[in-house]
Amino acid sequence: MDPLDNIAPGAAAAPIAGMRVLDLTDHRGELGPWMLAELGADVIKIEPPGGSPARSALPLRTPSGADPDTASPDLHSWQFCAYNSNKRSVVLDLDNTDDRQVFERLVRSADFVYESGVPGTLAEAGYLTGDLRALNGRIIHVQVTPFGLDGPRSADPASELSLAALGGSANMQGVFERAPVKASIAQAWRHAGAEAAAAGLMAHARMRANGDGQHVAVSAQAAMTWTLLNAMETHAICGRDFQRSGTMVNLAAPLQMRYRTKDGWAIGVARGVATGRLLEWYIEQGLADESWHDEDWDTYDLRASRGEPVSHTFDELYVAMVALCERHTNAELLERSVELGETIAPVHTVADLVEFEHLRARDFWRSAELAGTSTVEFPGGPATINGVRIGTRRRPPLVDEHGAEIRAEAADAAETTTHDDVVEPPESVLEPSAWSVGNAELPFAGLKVADFSWIGVGPITAKAFADHGATVVRIESAGRIDGLRANPPFKDDVIDVDMAHFFGTFNTSKLSIDIDLKTAAGVDIARRMIAWADVVVESWTPGTFARNVADDDLIAEMNPNAIVVHTSLLASGGPLSRMGGFGYHAAAIAGFYPVVGWPDLPPDGPYLAYTDTISPRIITATVLAALDRRRRTGKGCVIEAAQLECGLQFLAPELADYAGSGTVATRNGNRNPDVAPQGVYPCEGDDRWCAITIADDAQWKTFVGLMGAPKWTQAAELSTLEGRFAAHDAIDDEISAWTGTQDAVNLERLLAGAGIAAGMVQRSSDLLADPQYAYRGFHRWLEHPRMGTVPYSGHQYQIADYDHGPRFAAPMLGQHTFDVLSSELGLTDEQIADAAAAGALG
Repeated sequence: MDPLDNIAPGAAAAPIAGMRVLDLTDHRGELGPWMLAELGADVIKIEPPGGSPARSALPLRTPSGADPDTASPDLHSWQFCAYNSNKRSVVLDLDNTDDRQVFERLVRSADFVYESGVPGTLAEAGYLTGDLRALNGRIIHVQVTPFGLDGPRSADPASELSLAALGGSANMQGVFERAPVKASIAQAWRHAGAEAAAAGLMAHARMRANGDGQHVAVSAQAAMTWTLLNAMETHAICGRDFQRSGTMVNLAAPLQMRYRTKDGWAIGVARGVATGRLLEWYIEQGLADESWHDEDWDTYDLRASRGEPVSHTFDELYVAMVALCERHTNAELLERSVELGETIAPVHTVADLVEFEHLRARDFWRSAELAGTSTVEFPGGPATINGVRIGTRRRPPLVDEHGAEIRAEAADAAETTTHDDVVEPPESVLEPSAWSVGNAELPFAGLKVADFSWIGVGPITAKAFADHGATVVRIESAGRIDGLRANPPFKDDVIDVDMAHFFGTFNTSKLSIDIDLKTAAGVDIARRMIAWADVVVESWTPGTFARNVADDDLIAEMNPNAIVVHTSLLASGGPLSRMGGFGYHAAAIAGFYPVVGWPDLPPDGPYLAYTDTISPRIITATVLAALDRRRRTGKGCVIEAAQLECGLQFLAPELADYAGSGTVATRNGNRNPDVAPQGVYPCEGDDRWCAITIADDAQWKTFVGLMGAPKWTQAAELSTLEGRFAAHDAIDDEISAWTGTQDAVNLERLLAGAGIAAGMVQRSSDLLADPQYAYRGFHRWLEHPRMGTVPYSGHQYQIADYDHGPRFAAPMLGQHTFDVLSSELGLTDEQIADAAAAGALG
């Protein structure tokens, strides 16, 4: 019996077991169906004759210590192996009448259909809009696209590089003295694929609310824009664009994050709070004296950014951390800093990760036996549910490995099988107060979320539900404000907790209450919020929420139907679980810093808190799956997700490549080994650039013609990929000379019109004026009580016939305290007054 058959229908760690997904994606989106497979769905990989082109995606597998001829060509790609476990494979020729019948029978029994690109496999096979819904009135059809299904860019070619440029991430990566830079490993389509998992499940909830099938289009460009964090809308907020500055970041002040250590590099931020925590060590090392104790380090950052008097400058704080790091190894810095409550994180490579003790202690790795090689370790599932890690029960399939059984299943299915009647659980399954379904306008209307999280991952996750109608309450405290309220961009550069758009971007459509959780009355209110909620989200250091508010047993006692989400950097159960910090610490430990930047320069890493842009996609999908399980079983659950482990899903092919062949992924500027030339080239104007990818020999000929066929392009060796790659430096110089006379926008349109993937490197101001975003209505301009009308970046996907996005502006600190306590919790005016008298209210 296949292990997949042993999953109990209501198993918490496989919350959507029983759902079926038809996966027609290639490398552009296959991570989406894979995530649904990790959550328990039966995913059928439908491949064309000869197999999916995703089976050739980089990095490619080179068997170690084995005859290459023994390696199955079906599993030649580490990318394919990483994102196709848990799937079954069938080859169907959609130009063949019999195979079309098999496909259509499968559609009748499916919940989701996923495909890549525009127009997509199905349109190319002659299926029109509405044909899938005619077969199955409740099907969720998800397309993972570069820019969306329609609009001025929708038909443009795209590459990882052009998407990084047009999405804006390239503008924020690398050093200003050189060209903007993308990640040297594939990331754009991994972001889009992960977002597609959440988008599909969001659409499934809407289908349950209005009874109709849904068509979803995910935009990879928008997914990359969301990696910009505080740089997305900055031009509209403070009148300027942020720019790339290596590992300098715009926080309370421009701060350097990268430090040379005795044996490598580390990431830390010499903020006031960090200095206060490390002060004991600084004094021991002679890097500070006792007078430093006189400073209020907890409020230092906000006071210093406002220009108020402080005892030491940010430069002095930086010098102390530089000296500390130079004296110690990465391991020493990590261990002692965590002991002191701060984090100085090592910059790991994929090789370091395999030996990282914390992951071993959490039993993170999973083994897979692939034909032609010994057992290889892949990252395990990105989350646990009720203490059980979600994830792989079946290795990636060979081409058509399950063809016979799938065809038999299709033949056994009745021609009339449809999903026109969705069977709801009996009324006795759910408590009367528990949310089950929203409405046609807002699929999560009525869902209640208590959001105790802060900074990025938790708030972005909760926002996903708030924007779709949930009542989400941010539980904040003026005594310990969310760090994003103290960091730029500030509206009109007015430094104030209610003027920080960094906070605003991640907290649209929410209510805010200001509660002092250091008081007994404050804890009582927090527990009332837990009892009120369908979903409880917290992102404190593991164990802290349990000690100060409520542990999982108490939550289950107060609210047995609750779905509880714990998210932190490293999660519980390992030697470094107590480590606090931010997404830039997790990105360093997760191995992302060495794969962004230039080979002759130190690692620059992705922009800011990179894992804060990965984890919410995965956690949102997991919560959506858990909510669907609760609807069917009446059971809540506890989800735990580490930013590190979520982030490693986006490095899975490279980790497998190291495990299988010893290859250590590293940074290589904007180049890829399978295309040439490729780069970001200067254009007319100040810091203006255009990304260009020449995918094959035919595109090279086209490109040469567009340049006017200059003499240097006529060299015979440049007619092949190998020749162009060998001459890449010289070619880049010549292309730069030509593009330097071109307007970036006009150049992009010229090249895209000729079928070449190209994109102007967009800043915040460009994104706000992007014609594709304008067409999609991506930015939502909403009225904020203090900031006025400001833009909020919208959703990375569109659901047809549903105008969705941020519903109202982010809240001011404690803006809704009285309303929530009275209207949501039902407290009387007297009870609220008593709480205020006890010091519980801000």
